Amino acid sequence: QVQLVESGGGLVQPGGSLRLSCAASGRTASTYAMAWFRQVPGKEREFVGAISWNGGTTVYADSVKGRFTISRDNAKNRMYLQMNGLKSGDTAIYYCAADSTTTQLRVGVSVAYWGQGTQVTVSS
Repeated sequence: QVQLVESGGGLVQPGGSLRLSCAASGRTASTYAMAWFRQVPGKEREFVGAISWNGGTTVYADSVKGRFTISRDNAKNRMYLQMNGLKSGDTAIYYCAADSTTTQLRVGVSVAYWGQGTQVTVSS
């Protein structure tokens, strides 16, 4: 079992930056690929990006490529999402997820583990 807890959400002005963190617990947490998704109420959950278990591979949705960066620190069992150049369209609840591969996460079906989410609001 892997437990995921997100933090770092909040209110930020357009053009600003925010860093989200996902703390993972469980004996095998560092062996999983991890990802960020986001969801606006009334819409489907959207893939943001993913990182392989050793950090060697990252993939991003086109909508965030060049603005968002995913990293992880397995010694601390944490994953991060650095968000720069934020837009109002980035407003959503951001979820951390874990599964066997980045491919599995990108598909987003039957993902093994989810966090509870953290709200990000981009507004002036």
